[in-house]
Amino acid sequence: MYFAALLARTEDGWEASDTELDDVETLTDLADLAREAAVDDDTVVAFIEQEDAWFGVIRVDGEEDPRVFLSNAAAAARSSYGAMLTDELLGRDDDDATDDLDSLDLDGTEDGEPESDNNVDDDDDALDAVNGSDGPPRGPLGDPRLLEDLGIGEKELLSLDGDALSSIADALGCTEVLEAVR
Repeated sequence: MYFAALLARTEDGWEASDTELDDVETLTDLADLAREAAVDDDTVVAFIEQEDAWFGVIRVDGEEDPRVFLSNAAAAARSSYGAMLTDELLGRDDDDATDDLDSLDLDGTEDGEPESDNNVDDDDDALDAVNGSDGPPRGPLGDPRLLEDLGIGEKELLSLDGDALSSIADALGCTEVLEAVR
């Protein structure tokens, strides 16, 4: 289950809205959605979270390229929206991901590859088969400094776990606004 919200900075503080990601297929789509929520081309921060497995923060400032941070790229790559962000950060295009997925059998192994008998996590094997040696790291990926000017430094962002979005909202001074859309 995903939770997604947009926080738009205004002269009076932050305005939040939950957002439907049904029509979001690329980072560009997400950035366009954020820009629509912006007030006077000011900063918009999009939050995406999947059941405490991973969270993502996407920052859009006017027409600048969006900045992205994922708390756990390997976990995010296992979900549709996380995979979209991970692929973008790793510079993979949709054709690469489709080609890799097409070569997988239903059990997650490549065509003709025997199933492994060792005690390695099957989900990790499938992820490695999809991503090859260029798979996402088992940890943070992206720009951990994207919120520094808003009160959350790199060290703090990298150390967050559990209900990270509430911690971020608390540092931004918009906890009540975020909780209203949860």
